[in-house]
Amino acid sequence: MSALHITNQNFKQEVLESSKPVLLDFWASWCGPCRRVGPVVEEIAAEHPELKVGKINVDEERELASAFGVMSIPTLVVVKNGKEVNRAVGAMPKAQILALV
Repeated sequence: MSALHITNQNFKQEVLESSKPVLLDFWASWCGPCRRVGPVVEEIAAEHPELKVGKINVDEERELASAFGVMSIPTLVVVKNGKEVNRAVGAMPKAQILALV
């Protein structure tokens, strides 16, 4: 499974109401570190069906980025049972991203 494109329209259903932990990747196309983390996030989505993985483009979804207080990208946020439980900012290796969850 690949990462979901999360928008204001599907955020409630895909993230807040998810029965699985959700890993959110806040990113932008112009962000170099985001381009390094993106393929790793896609790998995690494909290899870990016990997780739901979503990508939020901060340029397209400013309201969501603001709601999460995203000031720097990439920002990775873990949501469980509709609540944020972990967060990290910056590019990092796969093992470190998985450790967040």
